[in-house]
Amino acid sequence: MPVLKKENIVLRSSVADKTEAIRLAGNILVNQGYVEPAYVDKMFEREALTSTYMGNFVAIPHGTEDARNLVKHAGISVVQIPDGVDYGDGHTAKILIGIAGKNDEHLAILSKIAIVCSEEENIQKIIEAAREEDILHLLNEVN
Repeated sequence: MPVLKKENIVLRSSVADKTEAIRLAGNILVNQGYVEPAYVDKMFEREALTSTYMGNFVAIPHGTEDARNLVKHAGISVVQIPDGVDYGDGHTAKILIGIAGKNDEHLAILSKIAIVCSEEENIQKIIEAAREEDILHLLNEVN
C-alpha cells in the first residue's frame, strides 16, 4: 500500500477551525484504511501535548507514541487549506500533513517531508496546487 496516493489528498478545503482540520486529516487516514478510528483521538492527544505546527504554513498532526498499535499501514494525508486556518499561537496553517507510521516509519516519512517543505517554493506549490497529481509529484519521495 503506498504511503501517499491521490485519495489521501483533499484540495481547496475550507475548515472552521484547527479541530476540524485535524479531524479531516485523521479521517482521511481512517477512510483509506491506514489507521483505526481511535487514531484520530490520539492525534488530538498529541496536539494537546505540543503543537504540531512546523512553520511556513505547515502543520504535521500525528498520533501519540502509544497510538502505533492503531496503525495498519504507514500513510500520510494532505489537506490543502488555501485561505488558512488558525492553528493557535498566532500561526496559520495552509497545509496539514497527517502522518501514521508503525515502529520508526514515521521518522523516515517526516524526514522526507521535511526535505520537501524546507524549500518555501515547494510549500507554495502545495498551497496553490490545482490537482492532486501536483502534490503527489512534489511528495513522491515518501512512497
